[in-house]
Amino acid sequence: MMIRLISNDGYVELVSFQKFDFCCCLFLPDQLRHSSGNKHMPIHPSRFQWNKFKDAVHFYVLLGVIPLGLLVFCVNVFIGPAELAEIPEGYEPKHWEYYRHPIQQFFARYIYPSPEQEYEKTLHFLNEEKEKAELRLLEKKVRQLMEQRGDYKAWYYIPAPAKHHRYDRKEAEEFDDSRGY
Repeated sequence: MMIRLISNDGYVELVSFQKFDFCCCLFLPDQLRHSSGNKHMPIHPSRFQWNKFKDAVHFYVLLGVIPLGLLVFCVNVFIGPAELAEIPEGYEPKHWEYYRHPIQQFFARYIYPSPEQEYEKTLHFLNEEKEKAELRLLEKKVRQLMEQRGDYKAWYYIPAPAKHHRYDRKEAEEFDDSRGY
């Protein structure tokens, strides 16, 4: 192995011959001077997931929060809150007209159910629960009467078809006859 250093306009050319291989590398003289020493690469945990999370947060902020903020700003500046006024004779206000802010009115009108719907749903729920309670009382009374009188087979009795029992009895009789008993 043979190494020659040749100075050429501030660069040092390193030429090496090794088993017919020829490598030619250019180094600055400063790099050659400081190339030795304790070389190590510190190991740090990866920040890939943290950077990915920050990118997603920034993306969704730009995608959602900024347009919604602009919408709220424009509604507050150009439309503003509702003001109280006299109700004309014979006019019945809609349920969303009782809200002050236009965004609240929008949600009350198009997203949330009306108070009438909520009232009807509550009445339906109460009616269903009342019917369930009546059926439970009736079932309890039926069980008590069945226990007292004993005139019914059972509460969960499922009648079985008799043809299988007749066939089994016939087979048993034929088997007994063939044994000679």
